[in-house]
Amino acid sequence: MKRDLDHWFVSEILPHEAGLMRYLKRVWKSPSELSDLRQETYVRVFESAARERPRSPKTFLFTTARHLMVDKMRRERIVSIGYTQDLDSLDVSMDELTPERRVNARQELQRLTEAFDNLPETTRAVIWLRRIAGLSQREAAKSLGIEEGALEGHMTRGLRSLTKTLLSDSMCGKPSTAGASNRSAERGHRID
Repeated sequence: MKRDLDHWFVSEILPHEAGLMRYLKRVWKSPSELSDLRQETYVRVFESAARERPRSPKTFLFTTARHLMVDKMRRERIVSIGYTQDLDSLDVSMDELTPERRVNARQELQRLTEAFDNLPETTRAVIWLRRIAGLSQREAAKSLGIEEGALEGHMTRGLRSLTKTLLSDSMCGKPSTAGASNRSAERGHRID
């Protein structure tokens, strides 16, 4: 088991070391801490993979690095001004999830669900296997019993359809929050 894990780590994680270091250099302002950050990231990835291997090792590696940097920033009592300039690239939310944002997120999820449900069955299955289940193109095609080219076509048409539906919903003036239309109506304003 350990030998398999070691082989997995060497073949799936270490090839991304140069990209990881570029990312860390771009985001973390203290060059002297970069090698420690890299090693701590590797430790977290290795320990997690010992329990369960991630479906997308590269994504997992960079997400782990981002979470590690966020954790380190939270633990520091005094945050350097230099660090705060790159909070956007760390995807750290500084404000709370307000009730309006929760409602908006639920509405967007509902619109996405409806648009997804309106796709042809095979197209839904392709998108589900590729984007949700994380299967490779080859694995998804084999699972569905279709050619990879056909799978790619379903994927492209399906994602275009979802994008078109969601964009047309937002262009049609569907309110972004449940209370926005009520508040605007009370004030005598129109929502365009």
